[in-house]
Amino acid sequence: MTERRPGGQQFASDNYAGICPEALAYMNKVNAGHEPSYGDDYWTARACDLFREMFEAECEVFFVFNGTAGNALSMASLCQSYHGMICHRVAHVETDECGAPEFFSHGAKLLMVDGERGKMTPEGVHQVVTKRTDIHYPRPRVVSVTQATEVGTVYTPAELKAIHEAAQAHSLKLQMDGARFANAAAHLEAPPRAITVDVGVDVLCLGGSKNGLAIGEAVIFFDLAAAEEFAYRCKQAGQLAAKMRFIAAQWLGLLDNGAWLRYARHANACAALLEEKLKSIPEVEAVFPREANSVFVRMPDPVIASLREKGWRFYTFIGSGDARLMCSWDTEEASVEAFVDDLKAAIRERR
Repeated sequence: MTERRPGGQQFASDNYAGICPEALAYMNKVNAGHEPSYGDDYWTARACDLFREMFEAECEVFFVFNGTAGNALSMASLCQSYHGMICHRVAHVETDECGAPEFFSHGAKLLMVDGERGKMTPEGVHQVVTKRTDIHYPRPRVVSVTQATEVGTVYTPAELKAIHEAAQAHSLKLQMDGARFANAAAHLEAPPRAITVDVGVDVLCLGGSKNGLAIGEAVIFFDLAAAEEFAYRCKQAGQLAAKMRFIAAQWLGLLDNGAWLRYARHANACAALLEEKLKSIPEVEAVFPREANSVFVRMPDPVIASLREKGWRFYTFIGSGDARLMCSWDTEEASVEAFVDDLKAAIRERR
């Protein structure tokens, strides 16, 4: 087995990457002197204002430690325990959050819909809502969309608007899991408002950990009334950081100069490069179209085993069960080249 050096770049997850220099610089900046705690500081207020500028809308902003908390708490805040929360069958809130949405909503049930390329449709929403309307079945209350999806595809503004119209027709709220929202925005080349406020999103969980932060997601309520008591949920769930400025200040590093979008474009471009190089290898088959920063491919099991023996890490349990290769804000072209070279070597060894 060939050991890869500690800290060597991988394609398992964009969570593997370190902190981007802009976020780290701001963490050092706010480390000087004393500041009010629990979010009552200048840096947190400034970050919230930058989000309002970014989305060109009034909104309430909360900071939590991770995406599971952001999704689960925001969905729970829109529900009663007898409600249902509609999501795609491969959505992260269903497959990878250990029942957190149900736990924090005290029993609201996830209601799953199917759809090609990881996307739900208005028809799917309508079908779930009208499947049963009796008192013995959970009453649908929230639709949760993942942008970008768990299989790397991206909802267009038109698709999101159509889902919102279906949700609105049934008096449902619209929540967005935006763990890779930046990558979706970069792919669409759309203003943030165009894929949130303008398409009826009530609350967005905006990912920072996958976009260059150490920790910290922003939960952004465009439905101001729905945000009124959210701070209490954060406190009760252990998500109210005493030194909130160290989460918020990282966002200043991303938002002040557009780094959030620049890094997302870079990750997407690296994934596009990887996709292009893999297309020339007959033994590798694309599973989904590459739209954000992930490439899903099907490879022979012995090749996968050989790559892992060579020290490469990547997941094979997400979406279709094939290999997911994820690029990050700091992925280098040399890492893409090295992976492809080892992949070709693994195929030669198999012949």
